[in-house]
Amino acid sequence: MIRISIDAMGGDHGPSVVIPALMTVATRRPDIRFVIYGREEAVRPELAKLPKLAEVSEFIHCEIAVRMDDKPSQALRHGRWKSSMWKAVEAVKTGTADACISAGNTGALMAMSRFCLRTMATIDRPAIAALWPTLRGESVVLDVGATIGADAHQLVDFAILGTGMARSVFGIERPSVGLLNVGVEEIKGQEEVKEAGRMLREANMASMNYHGFVEGDDIGKGAVDVVVTEGFAGNIALKTAEGTVRQIAGYLRAAMDRTLMARIGYIFAKGAFDRLREKMDVGRSNGGVFLGLNGIVVKSHGGADSDGFAAAIELGYDMVRNNLLDRIEADLDLFHARNPQAQTSRKSDVVADAKE
Repeated sequence: MIRISIDAMGGDHGPSVVIPALMTVATRRPDIRFVIYGREEAVRPELAKLPKLAEVSEFIHCEIAVRMDDKPSQALRHGRWKSSMWKAVEAVKTGTADACISAGNTGALMAMSRFCLRTMATIDRPAIAALWPTLRGESVVLDVGATIGADAHQLVDFAILGTGMARSVFGIERPSVGLLNVGVEEIKGQEEVKEAGRMLREANMASMNYHGFVEGDDIGKGAVDVVVTEGFAGNIALKTAEGTVRQIAGYLRAAMDRTLMARIGYIFAKGAFDRLREKMDVGRSNGGVFLGLNGIVVKSHGGADSDGFAAAIELGYDMVRNNLLDRIEADLDLFHARNPQAQTSRKSDVVADAKE
């Protein structure tokens, strides 16, 4: 059985979206079980509508719910040890659950996850990885918001983390990896990106096919299986892509409503438009994965509908089923065994920073 802990109070809609999503996943995945955390007065009425869900679920009342506008420091101060978000993350730490899913406040969820689960031994900072629809299928893109201004060592960490996720989710034994840059030439870009590229080339890892630098338009093309960048650029790229999807959808709606002939043409082309809508649906790729922690935490979009939240749950399910953490730890151990100077250099940087 795969056990998933759920923060039922997170997101814009709370239990009214979360609980039906659990029933959807439970129908598809008979080997899944849920531990649900939330306020009884909000969750119980939704559970009562789905009596079959009670057979595969356990509900635990939590008095505190982290608000979407809480600062991470506020969430830790008021919600540590007792909020539905904390309890859902803590369930992974104690072994009560194999993965945690929440649609709540991203900053608060990251702060609680780092505080509770801690980062892996050789990881400085975690990353948020997203599944990105492409012309070839899907790619893993990270970091999309957790670490602003990553150095070369952290970019290498992100490459290893993203490779583990691609191997786990896509079933690819040697995913291709590219560093997002302002050009594909080796002389271009920031020094941190060029240094990370050199380190990845020299590492020549068996689990990773390092492709080189990729540009922004290569993400949608699916030029590589894993795109690595720091959180500032990654978050802008993600929000830009989501906005572009909504913009194109708006253009299409306006064009179809413009004339009678356009509306008639839409009727004949409806199948094609439905396939396009399905391909562009952000909810189908819903779920940002917190990588680099001693546990699996998936952040659903706050505004996701029931199908979107179900997609986030299934992403967490797949990563547990395919041993994501074991794959990442094996790749990290292999990299540092072959490149002991990387860890030595990192320790020197930490000491220097402490002295400053």
